[in-house]
Amino acid sequence: MSRVKTFNLPDLGEGLTEGEILNWLVKVGDIIELNQPIVEVETAKAAVEIPAKWGGRVQAIFHPEGATVDVGAPIISIDTDPDAGPLDTPQAPSAAAQPGGDLPTPSAASLAAVEVAPAEGAVEPGLIGSPAPGGRTPVLVGYGPRTSTAKRRPRKGAVPAQAVPARAQAVPAQATAAPVVPKQVAPAPDTSATNGHGGTPTGVLAKPPVRKLAKDLGVDLSALTGSGPLGSITREDVQRAADATTAPAPVATTVTTAASFGADREQRIPVKGVRKLTAENMARSAFTAPHVTEFLTVDVTRAMKALDRLRNRREWRDVRISPLLLVAKAVLLAVRRHPMVNSTWAGDEIVVKEYVNLGIAAATDRGLIVPNVKDAGRLSLRELADALTDLVQTAKAGRTTPADMSGGTLTITNVGVFGVDTGTPILPPGESAILAFGAIREMPWVHKGKVRPRQVTTLGLSFDHRIIDGELGSKFLRDVGDFLSDPEAALLAWT
Repeated sequence: MSRVKTFNLPDLGEGLTEGEILNWLVKVGDIIELNQPIVEVETAKAAVEIPAKWGGRVQAIFHPEGATVDVGAPIISIDTDPDAGPLDTPQAPSAAAQPGGDLPTPSAASLAAVEVAPAEGAVEPGLIGSPAPGGRTPVLVGYGPRTSTAKRRPRKGAVPAQAVPARAQAVPAQATAAPVVPKQVAPAPDTSATNGHGGTPTGVLAKPPVRKLAKDLGVDLSALTGSGPLGSITREDVQRAADATTAPAPVATTVTTAASFGADREQRIPVKGVRKLTAENMARSAFTAPHVTEFLTVDVTRAMKALDRLRNRREWRDVRISPLLLVAKAVLLAVRRHPMVNSTWAGDEIVVKEYVNLGIAAATDRGLIVPNVKDAGRLSLRELADALTDLVQTAKAGRTTPADMSGGTLTITNVGVFGVDTGTPILPPGESAILAFGAIREMPWVHKGKVRPRQVTTLGLSFDHRIIDGELGSKFLRDVGDFLSDPEAALLAWT
């Protein structure tokens, strides 16, 4: 059994197909332990650290930071028995084993092997078998067509065989010990064919990482002249072209067209990871579920005083307490009274959940994510406070796992932290309701027949009208508002 094991990018859940390598936590030659974090990968849902499947010495890293890797593709190889001595053979990964990796530069010997035909009846180096009767050329398995020379399919755009001098097409048997390498002709770029990914020409000589860099920077490879081997385009060629497009234009009497105006003051942000998934989910939800939004303005003065009393209690002094805690508790109690709000539209049936995985929308540097507190309805107020604190801190640190963001049943979005009164939120896919919690402001309010300054907020409830009609949505929102108006009385009456 080989002591060098290749670790593939694992399936990180919920049907994810790829991930972007954000940061390697190890380097080639490092000694690592079992389950030690080795790489940080961003998926469409979160950034996660992947632990090592084996202990040992890092033998090779197949993809650089910033590369997008398919699930199941190799990312690292580990020598699981480094004390056994040096390896017998180099363990450098081949191009085929490295999706998106650099392609090897052909050597003179390999070029001669493919361009210079062997003498008739001779066995080519590396082939299995012996000369076949009748002059048939031996191949790896069986024999090929009856011919005197081995043929190679010409590369698109290459010079036809007729254009190569006769001495380069066939070499006498006595000269095979020191073959003459024919002059290589770089294939002409074929700008008519594309690779199907952003319109990058396939006829251009460029390695996959270079093509990806050009795609990210918006550089047209067919317009570049390569400085690499055989006229191939290098990363430096692409970077110079990108820098040239963003460099300040020289002072000259040029005519600025409408198409070019402002191009040097634009920023292009690739849509990937969390942002890409959020966009897809929101578009699908907005055009699938018929949304209805209702609003309710609530006097939350008593709720704010209740939070102050809670903070002053000895057992709550080390707990992070915010108005979101009371909003979450209000939603959970209202769901008990109106279970249909916590359900999913499943085509021919409505699935009513007897548990509440309460989602809390969180804005992070990588975009909006919605982790959820599992089975939040079973938690006490103190347990709910601790769970919300952990959820928010983990999200801000970028450590939310895909499991924490799957299976949500009902969501709260706290737009009030941005100073916004409320909004019309879009439903997360698979959920039937989402509550927007607006900013709490001191406003004039009629209280006991007199206009007085009170703490006021506005709630916005969006719901799927296929499941929740106006009556049910209104009752649910009213119950949430009643709890926030007087949480102590609601707790006594509802529990």
